[in-house]
Amino acid sequence: MRLKFLHDKRKQLEEKKGSFSLPVFIIERSRLIEIVFVVAVLLSMLAAPFVNINYDLTRYLPKTVQSKAGLDLMEEKFGYPGTGRVMIDDVTLYEAKQYKDKLEKVDGVDQIMWLDTGTDVFSADAFINFNSIDDYYKDGSAVMDIVFEKGDTSRKTSKAIDAMKEITGEKGHYVGMAVQNKSLAENVTREMKMILSLGVLMIFIILCLTTNSWFEPVLYLIVMGVAILINKGTNIFLGEISFLTNSVSAVLQLAVSMDYSIFLIHAFTREKNKGLDQMEALTNAINEALNSIFASSLTTIVGFIVLTFMKFNIGFDMGIVLAKGIVFSLLTVVFFMPAMILRLTPMIEKTGHRSFMPGFDKLSRGIYRIRYGVLIFVAIFVIPAYTAQNMNSFLFGNDAVGASEGTKVYDDEQLINSKFGRSNMMMALVPNTSMIDEKAFTDDVEALPYTKSVTSMAGSLPDGVPEEFLPASITEQLHKNDYSRILIYVRSKGESKLAYQCSDEIQALMKKYYPEDSYLVGTTPSTQDIETTITKDYSRVNILSLLGVFFVVMFSFKSVIIPVIIMIPIEVAIFINMAVPYIKGDTMIFMGYIIVSCIQLGATVDYAILTTNNYLECRKEAEKKEAAIQALRSIPAILTSGSILTIVGYILYNISSVAAIGDLGHLIGRGAWMSMILVCTLMPAFLVLFDHILMDNEFERIRKFFERRRIRRRERLKMLAGKVTKTRKDDSDDEDGKEARKS
Repeated sequence: MRLKFLHDKRKQLEEKKGSFSLPVFIIERSRLIEIVFVVAVLLSMLAAPFVNINYDLTRYLPKTVQSKAGLDLMEEKFGYPGTGRVMIDDVTLYEAKQYKDKLEKVDGVDQIMWLDTGTDVFSADAFINFNSIDDYYKDGSAVMDIVFEKGDTSRKTSKAIDAMKEITGEKGHYVGMAVQNKSLAENVTREMKMILSLGVLMIFIILCLTTNSWFEPVLYLIVMGVAILINKGTNIFLGEISFLTNSVSAVLQLAVSMDYSIFLIHAFTREKNKGLDQMEALTNAINEALNSIFASSLTTIVGFIVLTFMKFNIGFDMGIVLAKGIVFSLLTVVFFMPAMILRLTPMIEKTGHRSFMPGFDKLSRGIYRIRYGVLIFVAIFVIPAYTAQNMNSFLFGNDAVGASEGTKVYDDEQLINSKFGRSNMMMALVPNTSMIDEKAFTDDVEALPYTKSVTSMAGSLPDGVPEEFLPASITEQLHKNDYSRILIYVRSKGESKLAYQCSDEIQALMKKYYPEDSYLVGTTPSTQDIETTITKDYSRVNILSLLGVFFVVMFSFKSVIIPVIIMIPIEVAIFINMAVPYIKGDTMIFMGYIIVSCIQLGATVDYAILTTNNYLECRKEAEKKEAAIQALRSIPAILTSGSILTIVGYILYNISSVAAIGDLGHLIGRGAWMSMILVCTLMPAFLVLFDHILMDNEFERIRKFFERRRIRRRERLKMLAGKVTKTRKDDSDDEDGKEARKS
């Protein structure tokens, strides 16, 4: 049957010399296409484990900012040491000293700073002033600051932490950037397996309820699974992606691009219901669905690709991976899914069931009746929502990601802070030009009220002892390659107003002694630069996403007004979604805030496009009231797509212990159902109010205007040409008359 159909189609094409049919090509080469996709999946599965995952946000800072330049220089001169902090419970001073010596011998530990550098812990208790050492030892607990040999994300550092935990057992409580990154990597790996599994299960249930076959959802998940695996494997060409991108890309790709396969199977079902055979129905379905799939995917791709314009390069990372995922979903649906339909249609038909979706006629008419009430409600609340979403409180740095509430690191941090207060390490990297200046800078920083300790070569050397007397293994920790490294501990969080004040004042002192080529690095300076960079990105990304989606919709509808009408409900939903955290008094991770605005616009604007398309189609045969009601026949499709995105978002929110991922999921889930509701309730009012604009396409009016001008110009030219011809004829007649009279 297939060969006969393809033969007939080829014969038709041969009659049209030079023509090409994509649907016929896809069906004709379906077996080859299957092989290509299977090979691509296998290669992707082999490549995916070699994609590096980055957990350090400072890596995405522009190289021009102070903290990034300082980190690069420090890594070049001294290496980039990881840092941590450990509290050991129920120990005497002597026992704490024994623990410290054991921990310092662990492979991967550079040094551990504790009170034994200035206090003889072997003295009798009567000779120790415990009030002077309460920053390091209090109520039977000792707290120590750790500097590792390698960076926070190094495997050697991770192994060192495991070894230290074995030494301290249940008595040890660990915090710090190295500990946060290790915990983050372990939590994300474990939780994302659960999130993806639960997401697939919930999507399967939704599809079972909204389709007419028990096996049809399996087809959708196979197709989307292929697209997701290919996308993950091709990340190897990027070399490294962020943990945030790696965590959410698969579930977002699944949720956002499921519509494309639904478009195709619905078109195939409609064609089959017309009595066409399987091949003809699939050919027509591909032709019919292509425009819808391309239009839908293009708005989403634009929404994602805009993220690549962020100066904070995690946007480039996420934008490329998500946009690439949509492209692979598109290609998989267009090329691979037809082959799967041909293979699996018998199974789909055998497992058919009645539709569980109710009729939406009464709901559509009810929505139409309250359309102006919804319009008034939106008009009243849109300005307060817009104002509130600009007044949110945000967190920007690594601390907000790795030590978020609900993690073991967070609990240990609260325990240590309650007993010893906070400890925030910064490192000054300054030219090694003068021991006098270094000592003066050290003394000035130590004199600051919030400073806990300062470790520098000038501050540590006894008076009169030359640096050359000390072994290179010791001096190279603080002096190397014409640069000095000064370790500064202050009593603050890594990200707070006090931390920013400490950082600014220390930098001011540093620039006083070292005006050039000096840098302050650490969690706080990096977070300050992340905040400065990413807040500037917000306006740029928002404007570009709006313009990108606007132009896609404009050329799709050939109208300048229609994109505005379509985008209003989505933008209102975004404003309300982002205003909720302010109303609740929540603090958000800014990365989620900036990314979700693009995701929500790109992923849910299709709901408004679909409703508008339905209205324009119905308006050809019905009055505007009935057309508006009939336009809401898109509710089942919107409900399917929106509920999938909503559930995926809330699964991320409820399962992930990582604040950045949880916030992102919460905003996506809440934004999806808000967009659903506003499109379904607000669009009927807009469609009726702006009916004359929708029906009188301005592109067509402009085209007709220029066409009329061309016609008038041609007529004037004809008239002018006629007058010239007549004048010449009259002149000729006059000449002939003159000649006749002369004769």
